[in-house]
Amino acid sequence: MKNFYKYSLLFLFAFLNFFEAKIAIAQTEEIGKDSVAVSNPNKVVINNIFIVGNEKTRKNIILREIDLKTGVSYDWDELISMIQADQKKIYNLQLFNSVEITPLLTDNEQIELLVSVTERWYIIPNIIFNLADRNIAEWWTNQNRDFSRVNYGARLVHNNVGGRNEKLKVGAQFGFVEAFEVMYSIPYLDKNQNHGISGQFTYFTQKTIPVKSAFNKQVFYTNENEEVLRKNSSAYFRYSYRGSFYNFHFVTFGYNNTIINPDVFVQNPDYFLHDSNKLNYFVLGYTFRHDKRNNIQYATEGELLNISLTKFGLFSADDIDDAEISLNANKYFKLGDKFNFASGLSISSFFEKRQPFTLVRGIGYNPYFIRGYELNVVEGQQTLVHKNSFRFKFIDIGYDIGKYVPLEEFSYLPLQMYLGFNFDHGFVNDRNNLPDNARLTNKYLFGYGPGLDIVTLYDMVFRFEYSFNNQGEQAFFVNFRAPF
Repeated sequence: MKNFYKYSLLFLFAFLNFFEAKIAIAQTEEIGKDSVAVSNPNKVVINNIFIVGNEKTRKNIILREIDLKTGVSYDWDELISMIQADQKKIYNLQLFNSVEITPLLTDNEQIELLVSVTERWYIIPNIIFNLADRNIAEWWTNQNRDFSRVNYGARLVHNNVGGRNEKLKVGAQFGFVEAFEVMYSIPYLDKNQNHGISGQFTYFTQKTIPVKSAFNKQVFYTNENEEVLRKNSSAYFRYSYRGSFYNFHFVTFGYNNTIINPDVFVQNPDYFLHDSNKLNYFVLGYTFRHDKRNNIQYATEGELLNISLTKFGLFSADDIDDAEISLNANKYFKLGDKFNFASGLSISSFFEKRQPFTLVRGIGYNPYFIRGYELNVVEGQQTLVHKNSFRFKFIDIGYDIGKYVPLEEFSYLPLQMYLGFNFDHGFVNDRNNLPDNARLTNKYLFGYGPGLDIVTLYDMVFRFEYSFNNQGEQAFFVNFRAPF
């Protein structure tokens, strides 16, 4: 326990100092470059803001992201800087393939602002075909490429219901995990576009489940009759408040019900920490998020801060009484046009000494991972991870494929490729000192190695990494999302 807090303070102070470091970078601004030659005015006033290309999206959703105002006088350099920031905010709505804001000089010190967007395809019928395991490496190595561990089904996603950036998701899944889900979110309920709500219901069953971990690997169990071993129902309601462009507040209230086949307790008597085969509890959580990334799917510049406090069990009838606090702080440095550096610190801590196995945390469970340890789980009550990537963009091109694809929303194929070097390290404190997992718990861990990241259409990310760890192990890993 003392070691965890010692490492936490050392990591946190070092990261905060690094987070505040000033890096002087010479950058060439693209916006306004051509107009400099004709002597831009020192100050300008915006007469009107015009938006084109938003066939579905309502104008007020786009204007919500624009800090520039009509009738206000701006220095030219200030204007260009704010245009670039507003472009990033509009793009991060994830409603558009491209966003361009252009100042049009109409008179001396008078401009019109043209916001041009290209909309994405909003209604997406997804075919579900994925692995039930934590990552491809887990499935390939630890589960021997077992195709019975595949999930399949269909999901309908609407990312812009009514043109108001509302999200609707309905899905049914079969295979290794059979599930049904429905989610609906409304980002803004009020005229000032500050308050929003969302709700989600999820139900799933499993015939094969992890019942414990041993030697830092998950142990799965299926009974002889291949009966359903776990049934889980959960419902959540979330209120959101966005008082400024980059700061968000979330309050979540939910309920969870888990029913376990009694055979599971033969494999792990402490699976629930109480005598019943049912685990029922209410949840209340608060999250503060500061998000100033240039691209929320694959950031190369900006910052992200998440701080959360979650209470599991609100009433005397609940089967659990615990709380968890977590922090995630990422900083992204743009080092010129080709290079960027990303660093992320993640910390989580439960208050109680033991948790039901369904609430187990640690390295190996999203979002806490160290490259080089993808095949392992390192479980405990406190987790500390610091991830770092230095990346070089060696390809940044795009292709017009409109003659092959009839839909305008898919007519342009962007392609960015990054070569990177990664170094992650961290620590998991297991208060219970379980001997089966002692090889990696309560120890300083690190992993490192080269990687190739590919970012393409709709900000899809493909990562290919070869990593080493301080246990002398090495392997090749494939992932389908940004590391942080």
